[in-house]
Amino acid sequence: MNTATPHSTIPDSNASGGIHVRGLSVSYDGMPALHDVSFDIAPGHLCGLVGMNGAGKSTLFKTLMGVVRPDAGVVELAGMDGRQARKRGTVSYVPQQEDIDWSFPLRVEEAVMMGRYGLLNWLRSPRREDRDAVNAAIERVQLGEFSRRQIGNLSGGQRKRVFVARGLAQRARIMLLDEPFAGVDRRSELMIVKVLKSLARDGMTILVASHDLHALPELCDEAMLINRIIVAHGPIAEVLQPEWLAKAFGLEQENHTLSEDLMR
Repeated sequence: MNTATPHSTIPDSNASGGIHVRGLSVSYDGMPALHDVSFDIAPGHLCGLVGMNGAGKSTLFKTLMGVVRPDAGVVELAGMDGRQARKRGTVSYVPQQEDIDWSFPLRVEEAVMMGRYGLLNWLRSPRREDRDAVNAAIERVQLGEFSRRQIGNLSGGQRKRVFVARGLAQRARIMLLDEPFAGVDRRSELMIVKVLKSLARDGMTILVASHDLHALPELCDEAMLINRIIVAHGPIAEVLQPEWLAKAFGLEQENHTLSEDLMR
């Protein structure tokens, strides 16, 4: 297991579709948000990102996507920097909340088609292969009967499945998800878990930020605890232990009672 530097228990990401980060530091107005962060997530692995509010999870996602410029360090997604990976559609991001006017007349199939925009011709005219990719993605998250429904009329869980489908239609090799189970019904949660595990088996690299420690063992094969630094990274059964959770959540190391409560 990792505590600050890579370890052999976590496979090397290489350039074949994984995430490779070395010495990453980010600050806002002189205040450190991430410090000397290093880790690898290999293709075919599904990693849970765990930390309290303000621990740097959102900053890490934004930096991986090339939206935030780091003070120092190297970020590679499938061998590219974040901006290149985003431009080429190599990485897909499912945010916790979409900045969308839910009253706007946007149908499910149109929202999912947004994942194809980087692959469309200069006229932005969908081809048959684009429509096929969108339909396949919608079916995979079991929303086929809602494909022509306005997204504002969907439940919270169904909306989340729409944006997972958008990432699927994009045919990305890396997917980042920020709290995908927040505000979703149990059926949608199980559907999202099933889809993500299937994608990992197909070789996709997936990083999921979640507060739900109970759901992570069912979903992920590895976990990474963050508190501006990487506290621990390794097989999920080894990482979700009281001593590591205490460090990640800023508890006194000897006070394992509170950290044990996090897993109850």
